[in-house]
Amino acid sequence: MKNNIHLSDLISDSSMADDYDPNAMSVEKAKAWIANFLNPIDQKETIHIKDALNRILAEPIIATMNVPNHDNSAMDGYAINLDLLSDNGPFKLKVTGKLFAGNLLEGNAEEAVRIMTGAIIPSGLNAVIPQEHVELNEGVITFKTKPQINQNIRHMGEDIKSGQIVHQNGRRIAPCDLGLFASLGIDSIKVYRKIKVAFFSTGDEIISLGNPLLPGHVYDSNRYSLIGLLKRLDVEIFDLGIIPDDKKVIEDTLKKASNIADIVITTGGVSVGEADYMKDILKKIGEILFWKISMKPGRPLAFGKIGKCHYFGLPGNPVSTMITFYQFVREAILTLSGQTPIPKIPLIKAKLLGPIKKIPGRTEFQRGIYEQDNQGIFKVSPLKDQGSGILRSMSEANCFILLHEDTAHLEKDTWVDIQLFDSLI
Repeated sequence: MKNNIHLSDLISDSSMADDYDPNAMSVEKAKAWIANFLNPIDQKETIHIKDALNRILAEPIIATMNVPNHDNSAMDGYAINLDLLSDNGPFKLKVTGKLFAGNLLEGNAEEAVRIMTGAIIPSGLNAVIPQEHVELNEGVITFKTKPQINQNIRHMGEDIKSGQIVHQNGRRIAPCDLGLFASLGIDSIKVYRKIKVAFFSTGDEIISLGNPLLPGHVYDSNRYSLIGLLKRLDVEIFDLGIIPDDKKVIEDTLKKASNIADIVITTGGVSVGEADYMKDILKKIGEILFWKISMKPGRPLAFGKIGKCHYFGLPGNPVSTMITFYQFVREAILTLSGQTPIPKIPLIKAKLLGPIKKIPGRTEFQRGIYEQDNQGIFKVSPLKDQGSGILRSMSEANCFILLHEDTAHLEKDTWVDIQLFDSLI
């Protein structure tokens, strides 16, 4: 199990380490292997709740008070004592008092009290009649229907009881949680520190924005895609720029990155080209397992450790970079951050609006555009251009069409699994 597996064991297994192995590792098996090396961080910090959105709770939240802390009216109306009413209506009661939220009772609670939403229910009164259900004439209310006991009354502790565990540690804090904490009088909480992620692109052909393109050069799009993805995950980002295909410079940058981050991500340099030095460098300064994943796009993927830092080497093609991030790096970041449970990417059944060609034996993530008809049925159209270098396809699409390993060619109207982009992060 987790504590009995070491990267060195996997590296010594040539069936896993050989870039040319025809028996490439499946997507699910690769995820399982990665998970064995992920231990959540344990460093905590105390922050104000206004800064806590999307952070991960490091300690349970236990209520020290009841919410609400008194019985109160759920609406504007009249608080009454049902014991004063006969069995049959119509009923008449004199308005003997008035009570606004946060104020003391004016008058008394002998018969009926004009009451506003949130005001404390006076002692002896046990129901609230909405104001639209009564007729008021010269200080007397008339109504035909006898309310039920406790009708329209919110009771003390109805929302949260003192001593109740409101949230366990590991929860990612949502907007509603901020209001919940405030309702308990909590202004600061303990959270796990943010995961630190360093990343850089490799390649002599990669050019930074603002510089003129020379023949054979391309602008670095991968770093900006990663910036967007990482910001959505609310991590601390270290952008180390573009690193040329120079072994010494790459090695020094990896060492620097591993000293400041929990995860290092590189794009490019993990395939088998003559200038792809990453494999040799990582063997020298850390433990690394290169996988040829049975997936398209995104076949070359590296995972390992440099000291205590986790390393992900993503493919250089723009679409492959994003897909491997979504399918592998996302879950690793969430796990390391201390979030529990880790939200799985939901799969939705959709009907194909066009045929798809596929060879069995690998998992494919094709880009598609889904829609929902009037009956709520999801339908999806695969994009025509599916190349791993066509970044436009990620911008035009709104979902992945997940084609499982054993899937072959699919005809129109076949049901498939899709992953909505909005649910990926």
